[in-house]
This record gives sequence, C-alpha cells and structure tokens, in this order.
Amino acid sequence: MSNRRQFLSLLGAAAAWPLAARAQQSAMPVIGFLGSPSATPYKPFVDAVFRGLAERGFVQGKNVAVEHRWADGQYDRLPALATELVRQNVSVIVAIAPPAARAAKAATSSIPIVFSTAGDPVALGLVSSLNRPGGNLTGVNFLLFATVTKRLELLTKLAPMADTLGVLVNPSNPSTARSTVDAQAAAEALSKKLILAKARTARDIETGFGHFGQQKVRAISVESDPFLTARREQIVALAAAHSLPAIYSHREFAEVGGLVSYGTSLPDAYRQIGIYVGRILNGEQPAGLPIMQATKFEMVINLKTAKALDLEVPLHLQQLADEVIE
Repeated sequence: MSNRRQFLSLLGAAAAWPLAARAQQSAMPVIGFLGSPSATPYKPFVDAVFRGLAERGFVQGKNVAVEHRWADGQYDRLPALATELVRQNVSVIVAIAPPAARAAKAATSSIPIVFSTAGDPVALGLVSSLNRPGGNLTGVNFLLFATVTKRLELLTKLAPMADTLGVLVNPSNPSTARSTVDAQAAAEALSKKLILAKARTARDIETGFGHFGQQKVRAISVESDPFLTARREQIVALAAAHSLPAIYSHREFAEVGGLVSYGTSLPDAYRQIGIYVGRILNGEQPAGLPIMQATKFEMVINLKTAKALDLEVPLHLQQLADEVIE
C-alpha cells in the first residue's frame, strides 16, 4: 500500500471513531424528568428515583442519560415542557405529580410515562384501571390524600383547644378538589370550623397565612402538593411566625422545623418509581404494570418546635412516632 493510501485509510479510521462514539452515546436510553416544582428542593426525591433505577441495573452517566424539565411551580408551563421532552425522543418520562402526568399524556401516546400521584389515577383520567393501566402510562399512588382525615385528627390532639382549623392547598393540583371535600368532612366530624387558603405562588402562601390570621385559625394542615413541598422552608417559617401548630404530609417539613408530619415516605415512593422505569427500560410495557400503592407511612414529631409553641405532645403520640426530633 502506498504512503498516500495508508494516510487516507488512517484518516478515514480516525474520522470514524467520533462517529462511532456518538452512535454509542445516542443509543444510551434517556430518561426525561418532567417536574411541577423547582429542581433544587426535589433533588432528594430525584436521587431516590436513581436508587430504584440502580436496583434494576441502570446508573446515570454509565448506561442511562437524563433530561430535566422543571416548571418551578408554574403548572401552566408543563405542556410546553412535555412537548420539549417528546421532541428530544426520550425513552421514558418520569412525571412528578398529576399536572405533569396530564401534560405528558397529552404530549405523547407512545413514549412510556411513569407518574407519581397523591390521588386516584383512574378518577384523574390518567389510566383506565389500577391493575391493568393500558396505554403508555403507569405509576405510583402515594395515597397522601387518603391520610387527610388522619392528619386533622392528629392536629386536634396536639392543639385540642383550636376550634378553627386551616388547610393550605394548591388549587392548580387536580387532586385538591377531592382532598378539600375530605378535609371538610373530617372537620365536621371533629366539630371544628374549617378555613381554606389557596396558594399557587410564594406570594399566595404569605397571603394565605394572613387569611388564617384574619379568620382566627388556631392550627393548620398543609396538604400534599409538589409546589408546597418545594416551599417547605417558607411555610414552616410562616407557621412559626404566626405561632400556628401545623401538620404536614411529608417528613421533610418536620426536618426543617415543622411540628409534625404524617404521610407516605417520599424517598421510598420515588424509589419505587425508579424501579418501574428500570423495568420499562428492560423491555416491559407500562400497560401491563399495575399502579403501585405506597406501602411505607411515617409520623415525625419535632419536639423543639412543640416547645417553642408551648405545646405538650402526649406521650402516646411520641411512642407512636417513627421519629422524634429533640
């Protein structure tokens, strides 16, 4: 072979290497995260998804890539963000909360979607059946709204003299309507007056606490919603500033100073989502994967906050708690 032919052959081989590398990279499956809240406060839960994925043999950067789209609490942005992920031709979409799941479902009927929801996914129109979802969606039901009554009961045990209770909700969440009905029924059963405050933005949260003060609310429950969870530090600080005993649906609130939380373990539930994503990447179809129900519930009590509020936490509640922060 002449020197010129050897040179051209080597040049062609060198040019092929980056093409081969790009082909290998493009073959790597891509997970699209579509989140209703902001990214930073939800990082622990995204990490939990990756733990579940790892159980199925997938490690970010090694054999799976990720695209993130976060609405930062502006739920009206979700349809456009979902469309972006579909155009990226991701392998699976992880839709955090019903608003994101609805946007993803409207954007694609072919890309698998694994969602989280706090309410009944059949009633929300996400799937046709819990046992056999059909279509391209499946997910995990966190069962958070099923614990609305329990949270109000616990709240009245911690603040028995509170005759008016407040509930903070996000009206943009389609599950809110059902939880509000349940909260009203629970308040009536407890012979308590119920005041509702709606918050879509950080400013709304401040306004909501002002409304609670005007209505002489003496204790509050903060209902499950990704935006509200992302704003947990603001909410806990406002509860302290208004001297309001408060119960929350996630332990993450108690960890930043909230009085008490009762509900599903979010890290465990999101780990289950990661397991489902891994199963789909391994070839299973979402239509045949039943909606998983959250199985781990926990109560966390923050005694530091109770002391600051001059509240006596009954010993039997401390004994029932999964964790007591002292």
